[in-house]
Amino acid sequence: MVGVRAARLAELTKVGPGLLASLVIAAAAAFLADHYAGPVMLFALLLGMAMNFLSEVDRCKAGISFASRTVLRLGVALLGFRITLREVAALGWQPVVLVIAVVTLTILISIWAAKALGFKPEFGLLSGGATAICGASAAMAISAALPPHERKERATGFTIIGVSTLSTVAMILYPAISKLFGFDDNHAGIFIGATVHDVAQVVGAGYAVSEPVGNTAVIVKLFRVFLLLPMVLAIGWFFARRAVAADAAKIPFPMFALVFVLLCAANSIALSIPAIAPAYALIKAPLVEASTWGLLIAIGALGLGTSLPAIAALGWRHVATVTGTTVVILAVVTAGLMLVQ
Repeated sequence: MVGVRAARLAELTKVGPGLLASLVIAAAAAFLADHYAGPVMLFALLLGMAMNFLSEVDRCKAGISFASRTVLRLGVALLGFRITLREVAALGWQPVVLVIAVVTLTILISIWAAKALGFKPEFGLLSGGATAICGASAAMAISAALPPHERKERATGFTIIGVSTLSTVAMILYPAISKLFGFDDNHAGIFIGATVHDVAQVVGAGYAVSEPVGNTAVIVKLFRVFLLLPMVLAIGWFFARRAVAADAAKIPFPMFALVFVLLCAANSIALSIPAIAPAYALIKAPLVEASTWGLLIAIGALGLGTSLPAIAALGWRHVATVTGTTVVILAVVTAGLMLVQ
């Protein structure tokens, strides 16, 4: 028992400083949003970026990483308490078809663009998959499935930095773009969920507009996340890696997305039973609040981890490849929504 407590204390000591910094940024962002009626997620991101020097402090690194990954996934999973299966079903089949088409087209164009710029097709597959599915997480998973290459780690690093940077830019700009095209809440949510690369920025952009937009954006984005598993398996099969079946067990299945679906189902069932609805509301309220703060802390940590010098160090060809795939997914989704609007 003493050993377990000591281990927990050591873990808390390790992540504490960075997690506390992220929490302080979240609280400051909430204060500014309450007093100046601005988007709280954007405030958290900008404040985090202003405090980026903390990411270079060794004591803060583990906590910032913990907040931007583990706390984010917990916050996204708890979003299931805000959404019902009826809302999911109301989206219809069109977003599913749109997402599958966009993912496929983005990856194919990225492979072609990489070859045109003098890279191996594998880099196009890496950048296209990261752009089309779920950003940095997809980049890591796809990199693990690609055959060994002396520049693979460097290409993965470039992709993660580029995709994360463009996701941050999208979080700021895409809500305004959705208004520019006159999208209603449903289409704005589909637009953000289908175009922004990372889960954190989808949450930030969607809920910066409104709760209905955020809910729809999260549903669409999590469908993209679920495509990671078949994508990585297909890459392994294509390159005929040995023991692909064994490697499949190592693919990072998005458990937080599965928990989101289960909580969404539980929320739907509880709200449909009048006898338990009042008691359920008392339980649901603090969990929804925990989700809000978890996401806010994660966005603050994301800002802390955004390094402008690292962005500036990217080569133009890498930037062109990742930017090109971002433009493709933006153009295709916008065109698709304009057709059905």
